[in-house]
Amino acid sequence: MSKVFVLDANKQPLPPVHPGRARVLLTQSKAAVFRRYPFTIILKSVPLSPEVHPLRLKIDPGSKTTGIALVNETTGEVVFAAELVHRADAIKKALDQRRAVRRGRRQRNTRYRKPRFANRRRRKGWLAPSLESRVVNVLTWVKRLMRLCPITALSLELVKFDLQQMENPEISGVQYQQGTHFGYEIRQYLLEKWDRACSYCGRKDVPLQVEHIQAKANGGTDRVSNLCLACNACNQAKGTQDIRTFLAEKPDLLAHILAQAKASLKDAAVVNTTRWALYERLLPLGLPIECGSGGLTKFNRTQRGLP
Repeated sequence: MSKVFVLDANKQPLPPVHPGRARVLLTQSKAAVFRRYPFTIILKSVPLSPEVHPLRLKIDPGSKTTGIALVNETTGEVVFAAELVHRADAIKKALDQRRAVRRGRRQRNTRYRKPRFANRRRRKGWLAPSLESRVVNVLTWVKRLMRLCPITALSLELVKFDLQQMENPEISGVQYQQGTHFGYEIRQYLLEKWDRACSYCGRKDVPLQVEHIQAKANGGTDRVSNLCLACNACNQAKGTQDIRTFLAEKPDLLAHILAQAKASLKDAAVVNTTRWALYERLLPLGLPIECGSGGLTKFNRTQRGLP
């Protein structure tokens, strides 16, 4: 159960209290509601000698969601826990729409605008908007919680994913330098991978097209793990449909294609890209930062009976 944040009359953070205690303070008119979420009350007086317990804010960054938890360092009790859902997909969609509008503008008879692309410079540490959003979301909530409770330290899961080894667990030595497509063009690689046949109907000796298993319109990428081969008829028939919808009546073929394709590493790449950016943004807050691994996070969650 998450506790209730408390501020004194000067808006200085005090230790969180049990919801029952907060209810009593509100009923006796000794406090008022300051914020609905996270639920915070403000006292109508300043305590003379409040008992302060050190709180540690723990952060588990992720691609789609980031977990945060406030832990009482004295008792080990979880005071507050939440998940931040990132808007990266919505941001990318909005940018794609803006790009389409700007491209359409080139064909319209509008006033001449002096080109500005040559004057733009990316600052050091620049991140793509969808990645920047993830970092800023976490930073915003850290600052918000620092205003609501006496946080004395931060813990950040700082883990790097080995993308090559995730694709091929047996990789070693010089294979890291050669990469997946050493000696191959992507198309030739796909021809050998999919046995020079259409992935959907199995036809051979026909012109084959590179097909996205998860359409780019639905968030698919150009990674080789999302590519297969298809004849023109199958490619047109599938369009932007989800492959599970397109092959709903052929479960065996669907299972074969999904097994043949490799899992996307997009989320792991996102975490790799943003991990140090988040760490560097947290440093100016002036709190000591403890860095840990995913294994340590899993151990702590298991010890506390969390999923």
